[in-house]
Amino acid sequence: MSSVFQPNLLAGKTAFVTGGSSGICFTMAQQFAAHGANVAILGRNPEKLAAAIKDIGGSALSYSADVRQYDAVENALRQAHDAFGPIDILIAGAAGNFPAPVLGMSANGFKAVIDIDLLGTFNTCRAAHQFLRKPGASVIAISASHAHTPIALQSHVCAAKAGVELLVKTLALEWGPEGIRCNIITPGPTADTEGMRRLAPTPEAIAKVEASVPLRRQGTRQELADLALFLCSPAASFITGSVYNCDGGSAIAGHTLGLS
Repeated sequence: MSSVFQPNLLAGKTAFVTGGSSGICFTMAQQFAAHGANVAILGRNPEKLAAAIKDIGGSALSYSADVRQYDAVENALRQAHDAFGPIDILIAGAAGNFPAPVLGMSANGFKAVIDIDLLGTFNTCRAAHQFLRKPGASVIAISASHAHTPIALQSHVCAAKAGVELLVKTLALEWGPEGIRCNIITPGPTADTEGMRRLAPTPEAIAKVEASVPLRRQGTRQELADLALFLCSPAASFITGSVYNCDGGSAIAGHTLGLS
């Protein structure tokens, strides 16, 4: 994994990543490990977790749990803390999505995304607080352009991600006096992710999405991992309560993923 950052930037630190067995959060976990951090990932699928651990390398552990279950998340965090010590980096990245209009979505379908994205972020952050390094911890939640732009077929994600962003900004206020920084990364259309495979499943759909991005391409998982590494580094030591769009200009263009 190539990087623009100095080697061993995170030596001696510990990162805990939910949703870390695949996609954007997996690449973030790889990035942290490549820079010397101990890494713990959490996901629901034991087989995917086992495969991810092999690819992450370094000092890495995995825990199978559902972010909707507070006690399970807390138990995984406690085990990671027992193994590695205080948690320096917390990534709340577990998410769910499927395209559906409001009238074509059940209440359970809507609730599932709210519970994974919003409740899952709350559970992760609330359970982690007791195990975070104070001062010095960096908490990052993964959001989406949905938090700011209404997108047809995505009412559940729009509601969940808007909640995630205000939740994390509130944590920045409440936890700032303890020296804990809380920020948000908002990816735009990102290649090689489950979200894009669901929302743009054909070459024609991908071309439509890319044409709507000011930089005229999708982002990469590595670009998002680089941003996460920056926010966890000493270079970002006075940054908290901020939203970082890594989206090729999608936010300023009112990006709708080609669904509106």
